[in-house]
Amino acid sequence: MAAWASGLRPTQVTTSCLILGAVGVSLGLSVRVLLNQNSTKKPIIIPSPRATQIPQLSKEETSSLPYPPDALPGARDVETPYGIIKVFEWGPEDGEKVLLLHGISTPCLSLGILGEALVEKGYRVMLFDFFGRGYSDTPTDIPFDIRLYSTQILLALVSSRLPWTGDNGFHIIGYSLGGGLAVSFAKYYSHMIRSLVLVASGGLIRSEHVSRRSRILYSEGVLPEHLLRWLVRRRITPQPATTTSEAKMASEVVATTSNTPEPSSKKHHKNSDASGGDSFDNAVLSPHRPNSTVSSVMAWQVQHQQGFLTAFMGSIRHAPIYEQREDWIKLGQLLAARRKASASDADEGAAAQQLPGLLGGKVLLVLGSTDPVIVKEELIHDATSVLGEDGFEAVLLDCGHEIVMTKGKEVAGLAAGFWSRI
Repeated sequence: MAAWASGLRPTQVTTSCLILGAVGVSLGLSVRVLLNQNSTKKPIIIPSPRATQIPQLSKEETSSLPYPPDALPGARDVETPYGIIKVFEWGPEDGEKVLLLHGISTPCLSLGILGEALVEKGYRVMLFDFFGRGYSDTPTDIPFDIRLYSTQILLALVSSRLPWTGDNGFHIIGYSLGGGLAVSFAKYYSHMIRSLVLVASGGLIRSEHVSRRSRILYSEGVLPEHLLRWLVRRRITPQPATTTSEAKMASEVVATTSNTPEPSSKKHHKNSDASGGDSFDNAVLSPHRPNSTVSSVMAWQVQHQQGFLTAFMGSIRHAPIYEQREDWIKLGQLLAARRKASASDADEGAAAQQLPGLLGGKVLLVLGSTDPVIVKEELIHDATSVLGEDGFEAVLLDCGHEIVMTKGKEVAGLAAGFWSRI
């Protein structure tokens, strides 16, 4: 559970509960019906649109979707005990391998431009939809924490006919939630990871950015779960003549506006991507599909991915998004051990002492200068405190949280340059 959520108790939120209680009363019988729907047992696995929507569509209709099942090369459906995972893998078989991890709400199509750019540079890439996103099924009997996500990463890796695991097996590029997952995954599997590139990464978001409303909506045990789900669904479901906004979804993860005075360096965060700007929502996820914008894919997903609400709420509650200092401190220790071993290369026999993984003993942070979700000043400050000044390089691009879509080729170039130096 997120740090901010673990300390939440009903007595701490009296005012908000009263407000929501008043809303609940006004909903009347309709809410009572929703609360009484718990008579049917929930399925252990919720199928994705692969099973619920695609069989009902013609080839032409499927192709016209903002996110068709074959939107990226090398598609495969991987059967697992947790449900089917949609995986894409392509690129030169003898190229260095790169695993891409996407954000909390957009599926892996959001990393398609970055993936194609890496393949053009000679890398082998793998992407997959997290459970409850895109075309991956949704397990309902397990929390969406690092245990589930680590298992899914390993299941995707071993589904390849090529060897991905083992010492120095692959690079990871993690975006937003994917960055936080990459750090926590590295805590246990550092020997497999050649390097980490963290793009607009979650993991160290300060809990002060979690709004009071979000603390209520994503709590557990404060209000009935069916009421919370109804309220969240109502917030994220597209209304007539509107589209579902990824910016709106981002604002659920972190509050980007405040009633308190802000320093001039942060004033640009108001009216930016996570609070309603157009640059994120209109970002194109695929250069071959101009209709595949963030908003169109999100609208499709909210409507047709029946497990999305479970996955989204579960990830906010349990995934490594907020103040994961323990995991980042551990990563800092792992990186320092690599730097120490590298510094002793001049000693006789030192080569045999080299530790596998995390080559060079540092990670690359790529940030957007106007990103309202991952505030660059805060992340660099907090990363320095847990990784050390020698534990990372940081690069700033002129963009917001849509960085992997609008700057995918630039991110690929920065990653390749970083890998050539370590």
